[in-house]
Amino acid sequence: MDWSISIILIIMALGFLAAFIDAVVGGGGLISIPTLLAVGLPPSMALGTNKLASVFGSMTSAIRFIRSGKVDLKLVGRLFIPVFILAMLGASLATFLPAQLLKPIVIVILTLVLLYTIFKKDWGDVRRVQSFTVKKALLITVLLSLIGFYDGFLGGGTGSFMMFILLMFGFDFLGAAGNAKVLNFASNLGALILFIILGEVNYLYGLIMAASMIAGSYVGAMFAIKQGVGYVKMLFIVVTALLILKNAYDYVMQLVH
Repeated sequence: MDWSISIILIIMALGFLAAFIDAVVGGGGLISIPTLLAVGLPPSMALGTNKLASVFGSMTSAIRFIRSGKVDLKLVGRLFIPVFILAMLGASLATFLPAQLLKPIVIVILTLVLLYTIFKKDWGDVRRVQSFTVKKALLITVLLSLIGFYDGFLGGGTGSFMMFILLMFGFDFLGAAGNAKVLNFASNLGALILFIILGEVNYLYGLIMAASMIAGSYVGAMFAIKQGVGYVKMLFIVVTALLILKNAYDYVMQLVH
């Protein structure tokens, strides 16, 4: 494996950028996974290695959001285990079924999320949630656990999907970002354990990228907290649009070949 300084610098620079974006609205995999593929890792190992780095990145930004008081600890405490378990199951299923099966569905859902966010002008500007009824608590648990499963199975747009669900339940954009990041850490960790069991992790590349992701996640979370809801909403729209384009491109290329 080529261990040139240029490759190490590429992994670190793009890992930092991916984590900066991912810390706020998710979507960092748009950058980190292609980076790992470009330096020579096979697809399955690139996914596993990305999970290793992402665990450190999501943990860093989650801690930063928690310290700022932007996380509902009671809510994420109840959701952490089901999201973790479903992500493991999703990663396990990914070894048997082609992830491309979900691409058309993901494109449609992301498009609806984007349009809703753009046209719902005051959506997510202020926190409206106070408490959860039993029905709402059960519903949000099921929905976010399913997104954890999706993260293990396919993964692209997990942060955006988690934020959207939290926004639908009355969180503002900054609160949704903080809570989503803790739950994304749970899904990353669950999927990583499965990839480790399967031997699909390159620890050297993963730890190099993890080091830069820790820095990128800290800076990204700190910047989001400082800039506030408007910044997070703008970045959410941009990243969701990029996710749609990336998934659409992948799906078209699949059909062509």
